[in-house]
Amino acid sequence: MERTATGEDLTLLERRRVEAGVLVPLIRAFQQEFGEEAVNPIVARVIQEIAREQGAEQRERAALNTVADMRARFMGGGPISEGSLIVDVVPGDETHFGFNVTTCKFVEMYNDMGAGDLGYLLSCNRDFASFSAMAPNLKFDRTQTRMQGASHCDFRYTAPGAE
Repeated sequence: MERTATGEDLTLLERRRVEAGVLVPLIRAFQQEFGEEAVNPIVARVIQEIAREQGAEQRERAALNTVADMRARFMGGGPISEGSLIVDVVPGDETHFGFNVTTCKFVEMYNDMGAGDLGYLLSCNRDFASFSAMAPNLKFDRTQTRMQGASHCDFRYTAPGAE
């Protein structure tokens, strides 16, 4: 019997490639018809709503209440361990965890698809909404992304009350 891949069988990069294969042509058609100024904010909002729901689902499976929980999640699975993101971990402690994404295969994928301009909307745009639902007790900050042309993405997590 042939095995059918599910979302659980695919890496995050593979899931985003499948999603983009459907979404990019739709977004391009809507942009052509209604203009980027009208379409892009709607795309951003819908992607954030989906990310918030996915973050809440992930929280139900495994609560992320501490910086140590977040560190274990990122360093023990997902796009970092899959090789889709190459990171440098920054010095931290029990109240701070952070890393800089120096290589992002999501950037390469969207560029290869001719959708580099949509990469932020379809991927990076998810982060704040997802993390706020996944780990509401932690503060998340990111000031720049590779997708937007920066040298690195600066992911930072801080425990409540920490400066």
